[in-house]
Amino acid sequence: MQHGAQGGDGGLAAAWAYCGAQVRAADHDRWLCSLFAPETARRDLWALLAFNLEIARTREVVREPMLGQIRLQWWREAIAEAYAGQVRAHQVMAPLADAIARHRPPQAHFEALLEGRLRDLDDEPVETLAALEAYARATSATLALLMLDMLDVDDENARAASAAIGTAWALVGLVRATPHLAARRRLMLPQDLMEDINPETLFTGRPDDRLAGALRAVIDRAAAHLAEARCYRRKVPAAALPALISARLLDRQIARIRRAGFRIFDQPAETPSPLAPIRLWWAVRTGGF
Repeated sequence: MQHGAQGGDGGLAAAWAYCGAQVRAADHDRWLCSLFAPETARRDLWALLAFNLEIARTREVVREPMLGQIRLQWWREAIAEAYAGQVRAHQVMAPLADAIARHRPPQAHFEALLEGRLRDLDDEPVETLAALEAYARATSATLALLMLDMLDVDDENARAASAAIGTAWALVGLVRATPHLAARRRLMLPQDLMEDINPETLFTGRPDDRLAGALRAVIDRAAAHLAEARCYRRKVPAAALPALISARLLDRQIARIRRAGFRIFDQPAETPSPLAPIRLWWAVRTGGF
């Protein structure tokens, strides 16, 4: 991976477009939310979310944990260089460095996000639901706080709401990803909820009915985090809403999982709802999430 500045405004424009396309394809819900941000902030959100995609897919693109650590270290050094005014010539890092230079988000947030992603390289099971929530906070909640930074929102209530929504987002995402992970003989469900469940039943795609109880516990915690976030609903500035309205999409995902009786291995792949943009527009229009 190269060092050096991305060439001119034209290069940045192409890089922003690349980031937007990546996010639209692989993180469609957050991409929809970003459309309600001002144009400049929208591009910065795309750069941030594309960065998140790069580090989140580390486990899937390397064969050995050491290679994953090297990959994450590359990003750690690239972020540090961006704060020092240096830009690596990379189609995600160049626009992200530009956003960092203008918004100056806390570097510690990027450090926490990268540290959280090291957990993806560890095959040891998550011991407790509390440990799973800690992982969700380190990754998704930290990302949500960085989204606020890209929106230039420095508000205590918005940060509390955003962190809670981000934590819920990760918990629901991990439940939805369970069949995908199990097909690769990986599990992120806490051991304290899986004591009576043979993991092999998940790996073979034939989980027993007791799995529903474990999934329900995780979804209930996600719903509790959403309820916590909504305690701040009337206390956050309108500028923060693009980072918060994903809560509306989580409502639908949680309802779908519950309606299916937590039988996620039997659920067809979810496609983007044509009503999602309307739900988000109404959330912004009414100032709710």
